[in-house]
Amino acid sequence: MALVMISGKWKLRIYDVLKKGESVRYSLINTELKDISEKTLTAQLREMEQDGIITREVYPEVPPRVEYQLTSLGRSLQTVFDALNNWGLACIEFKKAEQDKAIKNPLGLQS
Repeated sequence: MALVMISGKWKLRIYDVLKKGESVRYSLINTELKDISEKTLTAQLREMEQDGIITREVYPEVPPRVEYQLTSLGRSLQTVFDALNNWGLACIEFKKAEQDKAIKNPLGLQS
């Protein structure tokens, strides 16, 4: 379930923009994510809102102002992302150590 909530090309990038500020305007998110279409951004934000990761506030102004912010549940994802990052770094180190072993002993002979 957790992976479904953060899956997709854009959700982690949207999360990264939202974690920088208390409330972030739709236009700033759209500007930060240069390659995303408005339709896709809106769909991703709606999914994140339905999953309880963000809140959306619409201000009764002309032109309309919409701001998003992380919920406490959304902020708690940072711990998950940090753990995934640490795991990824450990994998890189493991693979590097395995490659170093292979270079030192290319035939895999026991000494």
